[in-house]
Amino acid sequence: MKFVTFEKKDGTIRAGFLLDQEHAVDMYEVTGGELPDNLVVFLENSEANLKKAALLSLLNNQKGIYPLSEIRLLAPLPRPKSFRDFYAFEQHVKTARENRGLEMVPEWYEIPVFYFSNHLAIKGPGEEIAKPLGADWLDYELEIACIIGKEGRNIPAKAADEYIFGYCILNDWSARDLQRKEMKVGLGPAKGKDFSTSIGPWIVTKDELEPLKLGKGFNLTMKARVNGQLLSAGNMKDLFYSFGEMIERASSDVTLYPGEIIGSGTVGTGCILELGLDVHRWLLPGDHVELEIEHLGVLHNSIIDGIEVK
Repeated sequence: MKFVTFEKKDGTIRAGFLLDQEHAVDMYEVTGGELPDNLVVFLENSEANLKKAALLSLLNNQKGIYPLSEIRLLAPLPRPKSFRDFYAFEQHVKTARENRGLEMVPEWYEIPVFYFSNHLAIKGPGEEIAKPLGADWLDYELEIACIIGKEGRNIPAKAADEYIFGYCILNDWSARDLQRKEMKVGLGPAKGKDFSTSIGPWIVTKDELEPLKLGKGFNLTMKARVNGQLLSAGNMKDLFYSFGEMIERASSDVTLYPGEIIGSGTVGTGCILELGLDVHRWLLPGDHVELEIEHLGVLHNSIIDGIEVK
């Protein structure tokens, strides 16, 4: 199933799922409030709620079903409980470091590492991304994310799949000049990532991807285009660290809760920093960025000028 959050014409925001390629179901309306109106609450009892939603998809309801042309898709989790982003694709790490004259550090092969990013700056499909004021090196990052659907602590990698609700596309927007300066201090990235992260257009439940398991991930092609030009092409199966290993690391001595997001980090070739400026310049206002992952859809956003508050 594909779960969404959307805005109706009257401004009401609801959670639901895609009935087909042209319609979305408002779970709250169809069940008279039995299912919640947002996905964070839905995920807090995800196993039981998912069964109820699956039954709804089989019913011939007339109410609570909306053509996609009459609603606006938002980020499927507009306010996730947290967002950890990992660094799990070896090709990206090696190439990005080589471009800066750096060798791989042996510790990268010993533990999957992550940083916390701003879970309150989540954007959805079609939303505009404001270029940070004072930043000139704006970049996209082509990633896949998993959504936690069950509470757990000290979760072993082999058992982690039962804690995953589903997957979605993630764009970890980066102001590379801000990032480079702050990381010279020995901390970060922080402000270079603070302004925005895009997810969507929907969350695909893990069962839909199960037949595609390959390597440490799934056989899913990953692509990025800027203004229609294909720049990035990779595959999720090339993960060096599986999501199970990432979850094991993230949950070590820490409780993970339903509604948290875990990002994979950038796939190989998945950003301008890695590709180099001879391939493409940094992003500018007016640019349109599309991230596409097989079976997960297309996530598109446009860049606008930053807004100066006076």
